[in-house]
Amino acid sequence: MFALAVRSVRQRPGRFLATLLSAFLGAAIIMTFNSMYDTAGQRGVDPVSAESLTTSASVVGGYGTLLVFFAVASTLTVNVRQRGAEIDLLRCSRATPAQIKRMVVGESVVVALVGAVLAIGPAMLGGRALLSVFQDSGQVAGSVDHSFGPVALMSGIDITVLAAAGAAFLAVRRATRRREPRAGARKFFAYAALAAGGAAVCSTFAFSAKDAALMAPPAYGAILISVGLALFSPRLLKGLLDRLSPAGASGWLAVRTLRERTAEASAVLMPLVLFTAVATATLCMQAAENDAIKASGVPKSIDAKNLETLNLVVVGIIVVFACVMLINSLYAATTYRGREFGQQRLAGATPGQVLGTVGVESVILTVTGVLLGSVAGLAGIVPFTVVRTDSPWPHQGLGIWLTIASVAAAVTLGTSLATARRTLRTPAVESVTLAA
Repeated sequence: MFALAVRSVRQRPGRFLATLLSAFLGAAIIMTFNSMYDTAGQRGVDPVSAESLTTSASVVGGYGTLLVFFAVASTLTVNVRQRGAEIDLLRCSRATPAQIKRMVVGESVVVALVGAVLAIGPAMLGGRALLSVFQDSGQVAGSVDHSFGPVALMSGIDITVLAAAGAAFLAVRRATRRREPRAGARKFFAYAALAAGGAAVCSTFAFSAKDAALMAPPAYGAILISVGLALFSPRLLKGLLDRLSPAGASGWLAVRTLRERTAEASAVLMPLVLFTAVATATLCMQAAENDAIKASGVPKSIDAKNLETLNLVVVGIIVVFACVMLINSLYAATTYRGREFGQQRLAGATPGQVLGTVGVESVILTVTGVLLGSVAGLAGIVPFTVVRTDSPWPHQGLGIWLTIASVAAAVTLGTSLATARRTLRTPAVESVTLAA
């Protein structure tokens, strides 16, 4: 089955391009920051510089690992779901579920390994650039030289390959089940994430305003709450759709299409919720921290500079991965609907009405994702700002939230409409015939 997996990748490289891009970006980020471990471990590095490098590697490395798994999992889930007919054909040809799993996992490992190898060069350049940023801000001594060693290399390859293999296994496991999987495990993890996130957020009030670790509990709490809401997103989206009665043919069709495709839509909602929650919580809390330091009249310490740099880098990583996940999921899902678009046009719908339907779907998903992410972000922001500044909301909070919501809307609407417009260039009869 592994040989079949290699031939499958070779014959259809376009299908695996999204997985390759996710693996490449993930490995590049992991290697870039884990090279700070190699740099800190060199002889002659002073303790302050070593601590700054180690802290950045540990914090961002943890976020990077989580985001790599989500990005690859999101891409592979859409990929495997669209290969339902191929998987059914293999089963009719006497292939066992275990053999199909080995084939899909083998494909994912091959693609992830190629992506990780391609990321080595960019990661070396990225590590040097990151070290320069730390040196320019005074967090690391200028005499420290960058080192790209075994920690960066092995962690990047191992984490990327393991994430791809695990995500592929879970995706194909769902696809090869004869019966619809029960939602018990998903519900359990969702409630567990919400409970753990709520406990972390509430623990913020146990800290004092000047504690160095004050930002950690609400930040992690917001992330966990966003994960819980993302896992509940199909149910929440279905409840919202049951209450919507939009006017016009495009709106009517969009609502009914989303009701039938709630599971597929959740693949888009998850990165939207995570992006909105983490970006809003991190940037707003950092803005409140900057205001508090400025009001005190005390210059920023090395630890404060480290925290600000880490927060900005983490948000940057989340923006990149969220955009990649959204674009991959939306592009794959919209392209796969070519036959559906052709049938709608043969039934009398104009290309403008089809585009309008896709646009309304994107607006509904954007509003739902931003709303859920904003709730999770607020759960972390309010406790932090109350303890740190005695104010429930930072002064720049509204501007930050509007910027984040605008980015989310631009990526979602832009990708969906551009892909749908490209798909509609194929004549309706031809698109139905090709997809049949």
